[in-house]
Amino acid sequence: MLTIRRTLPFALVLAVAACQQKPAEPAAAPQVSPLQTDDQKTLYTVGQMLGRNLAPFKLTPEELQIVKLGVDDAVAGKPPAVPIEQYGPRIQQMLQARSAASAVDNKAKGAEFAKAAAAEAGARTLPSGVVIRTLTPGTGAKPSGPGATVKVHYRGTLTDGKEFDSSIARGEPVEFPLAGVVPCWTQGVAEMQVGEKARLVCPSDTAYRDEGRPPTIPPGATLVFEIELLAVK
Repeated sequence: MLTIRRTLPFALVLAVAACQQKPAEPAAAPQVSPLQTDDQKTLYTVGQMLGRNLAPFKLTPEELQIVKLGVDDAVAGKPPAVPIEQYGPRIQQMLQARSAASAVDNKAKGAEFAKAAAAEAGARTLPSGVVIRTLTPGTGAKPSGPGATVKVHYRGTLTDGKEFDSSIARGEPVEFPLAGVVPCWTQGVAEMQVGEKARLVCPSDTAYRDEGRPPTIPPGATLVFEIELLAVK
């Protein structure tokens, strides 16, 4: 399963250093040639990595301009507009506050999604709130308990259908002990038979909780998995 870590690169610390200064009117964006050379592609990747780390802050356009101002000043070697030692520690505080607010909203939306999923024909709701619906019945054995090792193919999506992980896309099934994954999987896969395909709807409390796995899984997100149980060991 996912092992994405939440990290804040040093460049991001520098970028937020100008958060007390009103941004200047943005200049017209320079024309960027198609990404042809390895250096161009590498620099584009730098931007992608910074952007992914910024995503959990859910910046407004105005706030993004402030971040860009901080980046410009740092790259140009200008003195910080505010003391980094004073405002640097506030980065994590801001992230936690915004993540908490996002988690509340995402959990409310997820609850509505799970309610609709539970109303579908053939769906069952486990005591934890996990919703399981068999797509293709199986005929083999069930896992003997959390200590069992299973082999599966799976696809994980957010409730809007955005895929965040897939063994199918990688072309290789995975094996793991049921005790070593998120509670939704431990509980849901234990209900399946070998050969079965099922859909699990996982409330955030049975998945990655309020922390999520930014930038891939938002805080408080309800997750959807389509799982095929290939073998039990």
